[in-house]
Formats: sequence, C-alpha cells, structure tokens
Amino acid sequence: MNKKELITALAEHSGLNQTDAAKAIDALTAVIGNTLAQGGEVQLTGFGTFGTLERAERAGRNPATGETLTIPASRVPKFRAGKTLKDAVANS
Repeated sequence: MNKKELITALAEHSGLNQTDAAKAIDALTAVIGNTLAQGGEVQLTGFGTFGTLERAERAGRNPATGETLTIPASRVPKFRAGKTLKDAVANS
C-alpha cells in the first residue's frame, strides 16, 4: 500500500474526505518525526511504539574494494509492534 492508497482507505474507513485524510496522515507523520528527532517516543496502545536506537561506531568494509572503513555512530528510528497488531497479523 502506498500513501495514495492509504489516504483512500483512511477516507473510506473514517468518513473523511480525501483532502482531510491526507492532512491527517501528513500531520501524523510530521508529529511522529518531530518527536523522534527530539529523542522522544510515540506509543499507540495496541498498535506499537515508535522510538530511536543509538548505533555505536563500528568497522565496516567497502564491498567494491574490500577496504576497511569506520561507520560513524548514528541514531536511527525503530518500531516495536504492539500485541494487538502482532495478533492481527498472526491470525490473518
């Protein structure tokens, strides 16, 4: 499902028009992104938790040349599925 299909499904499910559904999805992604950028997390009970993960600096290898290089430390987004979502996927 791409963003356009998600907007259509949300509009049909919620009774919103597609313009309002698009605004809702854009607002949701912006709020989640801003919260994660500030180091916070977003918990949606039953669905899951959006958070961040700190990756330490590590050694890597350039696959083209075989040269060893250092991959810098970074902070990346993560998602942990909630029990309701896990059960829905498992039982489908």
